[in-house]
Amino acid sequence: MVIEWLKFRVPAQSREKFIQKDELIWTAALAKFKGFLGKEVWVNPKIDDEIVLVIHWENHEAWSSIPAAALEEIEDKFSQSMRNDEYKLIESGEYQVRKFIS
Repeated sequence: MVIEWLKFRVPAQSREKFIQKDELIWTAALAKFKGFLGKEVWVNPKIDDEIVLVIHWENHEAWSSIPAAALEEIEDKFSQSMRNDEYKLIESGEYQVRKFIS
């Protein structure tokens, strides 16, 4: 399993809107692609303008097979839905889930 990890800076007053629109637009769109396993939204209780999205993929190939045009279209739709509410991707990463046999 591969984890796509995205950290956003979102003003506190826009946080719930961001989370709701992300679920309706991004999560719904990604769920249509092969290899999408699920998504978690992490909210930092000590930093009210920080949101981390943890997206679970079957493997790197499934994740990277999404056409760039599809990602741009989804982001455009999301951006339009946020209108004047600002958000900024401040960090991203890829992690592999490792399991050890005991």
